[in-house]
Amino acid sequence: MLELHGVSKRFGDTVAVDRVTLSFKPGEMVGVIGRSGAGKSTLLRLVNRLTEPDEGRILWNGEDVTRLRNGDLRRWRRRCAMIFQHFNLCPRLDVITNVLVGVAAERPTGATLFKMFSASDRAQAILELDALDMAAAALQRAGTLSGGQQQRVAIARAMMQDPEVLLADEPVAALDPINAEVVMDTLARICRERRVPVLVNLHSLEIARTYCTRVVAMARGAVVFDGPPQGLTPQVVDRVYGKSARSLEPVVVEVAA
Repeated sequence: MLELHGVSKRFGDTVAVDRVTLSFKPGEMVGVIGRSGAGKSTLLRLVNRLTEPDEGRILWNGEDVTRLRNGDLRRWRRRCAMIFQHFNLCPRLDVITNVLVGVAAERPTGATLFKMFSASDRAQAILELDALDMAAAALQRAGTLSGGQQQRVAIARAMMQDPEVLLADEPVAALDPINAEVVMDTLARICRERRVPVLVNLHSLEIARTYCTRVVAMARGAVVFDGPPQGLTPQVVDRVYGKSARSLEPVVVEVAA
């Protein structure tokens, strides 16, 4: 179980995350929603230790993640994989090499520089790509792929780390609706099949309601809602986004089969 206890982060006079206490179970798909600047991205970066907390503790199965240093910290970042909005791929390298970067931290530096990965690593990379319907593009340069394809490669790279926690920071914000659906379907499948907690930052209430088993809403760094998607009442939406947000939500019409 992933636990946050009174976690805070400040940037100067700005409180980005304000005394957040949350816990996440294996196999739980959690959407983190809120306006820009609400603290969503900072929260995920605190979990991954890309950002250091000013207060509080983060625990994984009882282990104090906030105390990890050096090699132990690098190992935690591998166990807690992160997917970014802008993919963070190397466009000049082929797809399979970008995926193999997921194990680079555990391999000798020289071997990584000269792309000397083992046969077992390469086989695993192909399996991860195949699970995302991207194996046919393994030798294609990453920069020639569409945005949705690049995000799937980024997911395959994250899964090469065999993560125990998966974080996704606005993974569909730069994608069209069709590719966004493919990526969210993939994350939901990983959560279900691999039984890892998946925390995904989202701007879309519709996507959160469709894919997430639980929603955490943030405003000004604090958690203002934590519950099932059906609990996102108009009053909660007002508190998170302001009253104008409801007029932007799509109307969903259910049609009987």
